[in-house]
Amino acid sequence: MNPSHQKPDAVVLGAGLMGRLLACTLAQRGHRVEVIDAGGPEAAHAAARVAAAMLAPLAESAVTELNVVRMGQHALARWPQLLAALERPVFFQQSGTLVLWHRQDAAEAERFAGQLARTSAALPSLPQAQRLDGAALTALEPALAHRFAQGLYLPDEGQLDNRELLAALAHQMQVLGVTLRWHTARTPAEVDPGPDAWLFDCRGLGAQPQWPALRGVRGEVARIHAPGVSLSRPTRLVHPRYPLYIAPKQDGLFVIGATEIESDDLSPASVRSTLELLSAAYTVHPGFGEARIVELGVQLRPTLPDNLPALHLTGPRRMAINGLYRHGFMIAPAVLDAALEVMEQDHSPLADALGLAVIR
Repeated sequence: MNPSHQKPDAVVLGAGLMGRLLACTLAQRGHRVEVIDAGGPEAAHAAARVAAAMLAPLAESAVTELNVVRMGQHALARWPQLLAALERPVFFQQSGTLVLWHRQDAAEAERFAGQLARTSAALPSLPQAQRLDGAALTALEPALAHRFAQGLYLPDEGQLDNRELLAALAHQMQVLGVTLRWHTARTPAEVDPGPDAWLFDCRGLGAQPQWPALRGVRGEVARIHAPGVSLSRPTRLVHPRYPLYIAPKQDGLFVIGATEIESDDLSPASVRSTLELLSAAYTVHPGFGEARIVELGVQLRPTLPDNLPALHLTGPRRMAINGLYRHGFMIAPAVLDAALEVMEQDHSPLADALGLAVIR
């Protein structure tokens, strides 16, 4: 902990994914950092706790803008560096993404493939999707042999374990001497770090009173234990209503999601969404029929009107970071690096290059 007589150089409000990454990075760079969060170290109410943490810029280009894809590409290269600085190990995989579809969804799959092709043409440095026939699909993912006649493989995409990461970051903040004030709800107006210190607002939807344009987009995710299913990489199923994914974690755990509902309702998962998620997983592999439901998670993703992230300079040495929407883990390192550039240089060449909005 920081000695009580020393004021912090930086105060971070909110200890979700963005707040923890920022606090650790600032502390690693020699800053005295204080973190204030309304919840506890387990991040029970953070959107980042209910996520699959997939790092899939090309796959996500089917549902987002090119600037988010650029941020994801930058972040995918940065994650190994960020994880290497942590004392505790975090599951990280970069084995690509598999995209599948059923025969009745072939037209939708062609539209999906066309969007990926347009993304690859616009961003030539991004690995292109590879078309797979049945034999190539079986060689890549033997557990799906004879179940699908074709698919797409998106090389180099990745994933990590969101809850391991949140715990590792909480531990790292302690190791780095960050002052941690858990279970303490504060607004920026209620914190006075001093004129020479930075105040970062990373509270997600908690910042809505100060950033009224924020809204919550409901997502529902199933965590299931299926030791009888062996998938080597995140698998996406082209779905007529929303992009569905199955992300294999460690020890037979799978994260299946994710619905997108324009609602700020945080009630338990609906029967319809649960049936859709689980039955779609069953159509990918019948072994999911014997899986055990560990958790049905619901959370609200903090989202701005354009569904894009932004840095908002609200005053001298005051910055709000928000709007990461469904792409939090995929783009957080890019947003982090841009925020640090703004802090140190008063502008960010990286934000300009990636198309990340900096509001003044």
